[in-house]
Amino acid sequence: MPKNLRLLPFAIALLLAGCASTEHKFRPDEALPIVFMPGNGDNAALWQTTFWRFESNGWPRSKLHAVNPPYPLARNDDSKPETGRTSIAEATAFLKSEIATVLKNTGASKVILVGNSRGGYAIRNYIQNDPEGVRTVSKAVLGGTPNHGVWAIPGYNEGSEFSGTGPFLKALNAPKDAAGSEVIGPVEWLVIRSEDNDKYASPDGVWFGKKGTPTNIKADGPALKGATNVVIPRIDHRETSYSEPAFEATWRFITGVAPTNAGIRKESRINLSGVINGMGLKPADPTSGDYSDNLPLPGAKLDIYAVSGVDDDSAGRRLGDADYSQTVADDGRWGPFAARSDTPYEFVISAPGYATTHIYRSPLPRSSDLINMRPERIAASDKSAKEIVVLTRPRGYLDAGRDRMRLDGKLPPGLPPSGAGLSTSKLLLNEDTQRGMIADFNGERIVGRTWPAAEGHVVYLEITQ
Repeated sequence: MPKNLRLLPFAIALLLAGCASTEHKFRPDEALPIVFMPGNGDNAALWQTTFWRFESNGWPRSKLHAVNPPYPLARNDDSKPETGRTSIAEATAFLKSEIATVLKNTGASKVILVGNSRGGYAIRNYIQNDPEGVRTVSKAVLGGTPNHGVWAIPGYNEGSEFSGTGPFLKALNAPKDAAGSEVIGPVEWLVIRSEDNDKYASPDGVWFGKKGTPTNIKADGPALKGATNVVIPRIDHRETSYSEPAFEATWRFITGVAPTNAGIRKESRINLSGVINGMGLKPADPTSGDYSDNLPLPGAKLDIYAVSGVDDDSAGRRLGDADYSQTVADDGRWGPFAARSDTPYEFVISAPGYATTHIYRSPLPRSSDLINMRPERIAASDKSAKEIVVLTRPRGYLDAGRDRMRLDGKLPPGLPPSGAGLSTSKLLLNEDTQRGMIADFNGERIVGRTWPAAEGHVVYLEITQ
């Protein structure tokens, strides 16, 4: 396999199709367990569409495991304890424990590891520095991992694991052989990166508060010597793992053949479940938002309503009483909810100290136990608005120069004219009448409804793709 590939999405499909005639065929009974590690501040739910794509191609659901780190954010200085944040050693130890659980539950001797962004650091650290790493890992896939740093500025915040000149990445990237390989064998490695649209592989420090400061990092910052490096134009930082082109590259690397389904195969009846999380705010200052955790929120109440999908002011109107209601226990888990894949739903979360949060999503095509959600708080700066509507894309960013998108018939507000740097857009309305609210994103339509912010309501329209 070539070590460097620049692939357009359609070129990936053609390349994969060319492999389908080989003698090797994917056999589900030979599939190794895959452990998926999310990025900085993220959670297991981001792998939802990736799971659907693997399932649609025959990978056993029992062999897909998404890690949900309780504290997914990195410390500002890796050597200094920080409330609600983890060192790279702690993140790696958690990944190791999850791998051990998967091996025990499946009876397998090896796993495949797939990580996005910071998740790739834990994967590399485990394989390189833990004696169990090489023994237990067959292949490793890194999407958008800033392998040479988000910045490489001598003297600037070198205690951070994201510093290319800091001790963590310098040790991780030290040559492993005479050829200068930066990865450990016999594990096979794939790196997926954007050609030029990854906010954390940028020559300017704008995305970490240093606009105008050279980072000394270029678009090829994630690439690793000794790995197969796939370059996909226009994809953003999260899309290096969660997009369809990233899945196609990952599937081919793992199996050696083309996926039979590039998209997601729909199920008619589906079961949904997940976890309700809190916002992870420091107890001493419940409005600070200093960190984000994935801890459960006991006592939160979830109501799910089927809603109208029509394209007018009645969009998002409830079609009856709640189809499902539950107050979650200490583990935060909810479900299963028997849903329909042709029906849009409104998920309503209420909990003391939080706004009543209405999350609208387009019809979900398959069952999932990764429908993880959290209620929100209304920011002080937004309390004068009569309605608050947030368009959010957990598995990617909103690029006004690339994406076809509309919120309430207009370009979502607050976005730069081009570039994938923001995953949310907030619409503040000064209206007294509740009405339908529609968002479109690259062919996906989300129908919702406004709710009064003065009464403690906030609306999220969540993009699935």
